[in-house]
Amino acid sequence: MSIQFRLLTEEDVKSVLTIDDLIETMAVALARFSKGAVTQPVRTVIPVRAEDSDAADVSFWGLMPAYVPSESLGAKLVTVFGSNAARGLPSHLASIVLLDHETGALRALLDGRFIAGAGTAAVSAVSSRLLARPGAKSLAIIGSGVQARSHLDALARVHALKHVAVWSPNATHRDQFVAEAESRHRSGIKAADHAGEAVVGADLIVLATSSPSPVIESGWVKPGAHVMSVGACRPTQREMDPDLVARARLFVDSRAAALVESGDVMLGIQEGRFDAGHILAEIGELVNGARGRTADTDITIFKSLGLAVGDVRAADVAGRRAVERWSGWEVRR
Repeated sequence: MSIQFRLLTEEDVKSVLTIDDLIETMAVALARFSKGAVTQPVRTVIPVRAEDSDAADVSFWGLMPAYVPSESLGAKLVTVFGSNAARGLPSHLASIVLLDHETGALRALLDGRFIAGAGTAAVSAVSSRLLARPGAKSLAIIGSGVQARSHLDALARVHALKHVAVWSPNATHRDQFVAEAESRHRSGIKAADHAGEAVVGADLIVLATSSPSPVIESGWVKPGAHVMSVGACRPTQREMDPDLVARARLFVDSRAAALVESGDVMLGIQEGRFDAGHILAEIGELVNGARGRTADTDITIFKSLGLAVGDVRAADVAGRRAVERWSGWEVRR
């Protein structure tokens, strides 16, 4: 008996999935995860060190499986290699393996970069839809890489943005980001000379950095702002001022993951700034009706680590559409 599966490149995936698709797919996945309707362990992470690197240059490989009963089965394989920039490659790479949930047979192999990048931004967009103040129109982005671009695209679908300020430590990358963003969106996007200049007064703040230490200070963040932190995904890393995390209403995608993977959360607990109860809810619980913002002056934080179920569900949608639209390559064996 022959088995057939589909191979999808990044461009193939982009041709069948939009940011709007991802926002709605992620909202459903978050809700199901928080209801306990999916099986998803905390990801397995293995440190990797290339033979030609020094001892401090440690990269990571992560395995993120998920199963949605009667619907989807698969896993995302993600790598983070900071040295890739010197090779002309993205630091974050991903592949998604999609299996038949009834037989376990391989259904599709997908380049996971678009789903991983835009999917993370889509989850942030869901968080901002639930937690940002109504009428939020100013955005600060700290970072100028793939996640910064994806977040601008996703948040522009949810909010009528009037002002966007971008800062990153590399002025060339920062200016390139602004020029590209203006060509894809509109005017009103500017480069800031300092992170504080970008953040002060912003309704929405995206932290999309590779920094292992805080990139913003608590005093820069105005009452009522919503912060989305998508970097610092290891227990020893934090990209937010710990005073900011302590004073804000804190939300996560997964409590279980945040308590073993997020330095912004774990270090704050270890330092006695707060306990595990400082995590008020998962975003999926908010989708399901839990309380989020309580006042216009609340500072809300969404700490993102990534949910495999969202990636697998998005891959499932892409795989089905690819078959319908004859995208990608069909492989028989």
